[in-house]
Amino acid sequence: MVDRLVHSPANRKRISVVEDRFGSSGQPLAVPGRVLVGEGVLTKLCRKKTKPRMFFLFNDILVYGNIVIHKKKYNKQHILPLEDVKLKAVDDEGMMKNAWKIISATKSFMVSAATATEKSEWMAHINKCIQDLLTQSGKKPATDLSPVWVPDSEAPVCMMCNKNKFTAINRRHHCRKCGHVVCSACSSKRYLLPQIASQPIRVCDTCFEILGAGSEQSEQSYQDRDSSGEDDDDEDDDDEESQRTEEVHPTFYEDNYR
Repeated sequence: MVDRLVHSPANRKRISVVEDRFGSSGQPLAVPGRVLVGEGVLTKLCRKKTKPRMFFLFNDILVYGNIVIHKKKYNKQHILPLEDVKLKAVDDEGMMKNAWKIISATKSFMVSAATATEKSEWMAHINKCIQDLLTQSGKKPATDLSPVWVPDSEAPVCMMCNKNKFTAINRRHHCRKCGHVVCSACSSKRYLLPQIASQPIRVCDTCFEILGAGSEQSEQSYQDRDSSGEDDDDEDDDDEESQRTEEVHPTFYEDNYR
């Protein structure tokens, strides 16, 4: 059981190695009760294209980051608490095969594995960690979740008005509530979604009307603003190109999680 293994030298060493590979760009990961369950490379669907990302599954969090030097250095660390995560399988379609959605309160996205077997392994291990964590804490599964953004390539025109065609000048924007790709005219307002950000963020007109109905937020909280200074649509999409990685099978430390 996990309770017997959290203090094992092998587990401590594995977590220390992960911390070292993120270096100063990452947060400390060695906390009481934490076990590294598995790790491996998954393909993440970003706004403009798919990119390899290194994922580390712990018994309470899911960590991923950009690959600078495979098995040596990673950066742009992201941490998702598993108690706020849900998984949703995705049917094979086009170039995206063996995929599933990782949906959380703060950030949601699609990933794919190299094979159907690896997809099943990843989903089974993640779901097991989520189930055990919720059972131990007595909490209910998260319900207020962020959307998976529609990729830029799937929206040549605004998904709301179906008129404005996107160009280098007419930029795409994503609604933070529904994930649709919309034009500036159809997403000129902002709304406070506390589970995603501490400041009001861009939403489409439809979501703004739905959210505003019965809301007690003040007018100042979601007033129309210039979007020129908004946060990047996908903070890990415009990074430097990650090092290409050879096909690597994931490693699950099953002896460490029985």
